[in-house]
Amino acid sequence: MSLDRRTLLAGAAATSALFTAARARAAEPVYRPDLDLSGKSVLITGCSSGFGRLAAELLARQGAKVFATMRRLPRSEADALRILALNERLDLQVIEIDVTSDAQVAEGVALAEQAAGGAIDVLVNNAGIGITSPVEVQDMEATRLIFDTNVFGPHRMARAVLPGMRRKGAGQIIQISSQLGRVITPYSGHYSATKFALEAMSEQLAYELVPHKIDVSIIEPGGYPTRVWVNRNAYSQALKDRAEARHTEGYPQQVAAMGTEDGSGRSNDPMDVARAIAALLALAPGSRPLRLPVSPGNKPQVPINEVSARVQTEWLGPSRAGPLVRAVHER
Repeated sequence: MSLDRRTLLAGAAATSALFTAARARAAEPVYRPDLDLSGKSVLITGCSSGFGRLAAELLARQGAKVFATMRRLPRSEADALRILALNERLDLQVIEIDVTSDAQVAEGVALAEQAAGGAIDVLVNNAGIGITSPVEVQDMEATRLIFDTNVFGPHRMARAVLPGMRRKGAGQIIQISSQLGRVITPYSGHYSATKFALEAMSEQLAYELVPHKIDVSIIEPGGYPTRVWVNRNAYSQALKDRAEARHTEGYPQQVAAMGTEDGSGRSNDPMDVARAIAALLALAPGSRPLRLPVSPGNKPQVPINEVSARVQTEWLGPSRAGPLVRAVHER
């Protein structure tokens, strides 16, 4: 790809106008309680609690064939979800997938595809973890674990479902990111680093899958009171217990707080994210937005998303990659 300044400047005004017009007509996902998802197969990771569990229940109640995955089976959360599905006669199957395991990802997706009778229609990459501390305190064990879960996990899952989706010529991948995938707060460990990576990987994937008619959307939730805080405290406490004084001594207040975070004061309804997933499924293929901020409160990532989309379109619009980029951003 060869671009010079004159080419970029010549195309900037036109692509900026197209981008502005496209933003004005972009599809807005709207959740409807009467939404009928019959005939859709949906695989969701991280369904033991939180967004994953709520999305699995909601989509199944609206008619989808749901594969709710979680790690470390057998476990009580899986039993409870199976009982719920049985009592409500939901088309919901629990499958063991630890997204950090190549073997479990391959086996779990193959099992879901067999049960679905072909390619999975929708993959929701929800599984994720947080480990909070100053960056210096994040040892390589913590760093590998969070990247393996939050970045490599979604990558493994996408690679597992994409051959089937491509053969079918249709599909949808929904990535659960965060506001902190676009803005950064201090002392949050590598959480933002992993979510920034997920955002970049997902956007590139969205461009590359345009010819295959597979949509990629990134949901960016704000803060919600889910069990992510319980798990984060366990990981952060374990890190604190093994941390070396030469790394912790520079951050006494922040290290003292590790393992004691409390998300219970948050009042946002986690069902917001489940409904956003359902709303994305309801949109027509090719009309789904690349990024969807979800929060009843402040959405600090919105202007960042808008500038990023405009820059991508203006920079790459005149290039050979232009049709792919415009197809994603000019919806």
